[in-house]
Amino acid sequence: MPDPRRAAPAPFASKAAHRTDLPAPRLARAITVTALGCYAAVTILNVLRWGEAGALRLTVCIGLVLLVFGIQFATSAPAARAWSTRRRYTVLATQLVLTYLPLFWYGLSWGSMEGPLAASVLLTFRPSVAWPLYGVVVASIPFYALMLGQPAPQIGYLLIAGMLCGIVIYGLSRLTDLVYEVHETREEMARMAVGQERLRFARDLHDLLGYSLSAIALKGELIQRLIRNHPDRARAETAELLAVTRQALADVRLVSSGYRDMSLRDEAESAAAILAAADIQADVDVECGRLHPVVDTVLATALREGVTNILRHSKVRRCSISATVDAETILLSLVNDGLADQGAPRPQAADDRPARSGLTNLRLRFAEIGGSLTVGLREDGRFHLEARAPVVPSTDGGTSRDGAPRTDDRIAA
Repeated sequence: MPDPRRAAPAPFASKAAHRTDLPAPRLARAITVTALGCYAAVTILNVLRWGEAGALRLTVCIGLVLLVFGIQFATSAPAARAWSTRRRYTVLATQLVLTYLPLFWYGLSWGSMEGPLAASVLLTFRPSVAWPLYGVVVASIPFYALMLGQPAPQIGYLLIAGMLCGIVIYGLSRLTDLVYEVHETREEMARMAVGQERLRFARDLHDLLGYSLSAIALKGELIQRLIRNHPDRARAETAELLAVTRQALADVRLVSSGYRDMSLRDEAESAAAILAAADIQADVDVECGRLHPVVDTVLATALREGVTNILRHSKVRRCSISATVDAETILLSLVNDGLADQGAPRPQAADDRPARSGLTNLRLRFAEIGGSLTVGLREDGRFHLEARAPVVPSTDGGTSRDGAPRTDDRIAA
């Protein structure tokens, strides 16, 4: 049964429900083309209605209309926003000539062509310049009609038609731009979500399975040594090995589902048993009471990573694990003598060298909740891992309201 804590938040579900209402870029572009085609047809009909319908006159009119609206189609396309300034001005100048020069042949029947020019002006210049120029272009044909002595209704018609045509073409062009931007942003967000999920999966595999697999390998070696001389103990260790294996399987399922909640106290008990099986003397003192779920999980993850590194990377004889709480801070300390026993020269502190992926993950986790992590070899010759976390996390640390980790907010290294 799905965990109710993994349900999608209401805002995201609402957005997903309305995604189908947004037109696709092709549909938005088709609407613009349809509007341009209708305005082109109106211009041709005006010429046929108010002028002589000669074959040559009509053929030239159709050719000029197709040329003007072809230029307008290119100017309205989202790709036109990336044109160079010189190219934009050249196209606008060409459209300016094709708008006013045919007036001497077709008269006011060509007057509706001011609308596309006005839209191109709005698409070419910045608003502080575009809108005054838009007003000049829209008023030019009515002013020309006034100079010709046309009646007021005709002048008003030309003014309103020019304003409406320019606004409609400009609005459809900008809306098409927005549709393209929204779809590109959505695709980018989908790619980011996939990348985040891959990083979360990698981090959880490292943090959760690294410990279990190390414990399985350790107990397998121990059973191999005990099976001849101490069969009873080997059987007991085999039972523990099966338990660790089942836990690893459960961790795999949790990683795939994106949900994982851990307890520092339970992790300390498990660590004590694993270290004892490895013949490591472990002093465990973890009595912190009930912790905030986010803080509890992060501290348990730090303890698991520290124990995993002990089992993998060093020869340890004694290890100390403790956790203390004051008014505002929880301190988890893990100290071992592995590096000292190896007789190796003192290395550079881990904080000053490139961190392993596990430590990088931990630092990110603690940074998310307002805590810190320090790792390195101290003056006493022992290796220290100290994790400090606030009693109440400064942020949600990538969790939901009830403290459950939220997959889409996790960050991995």
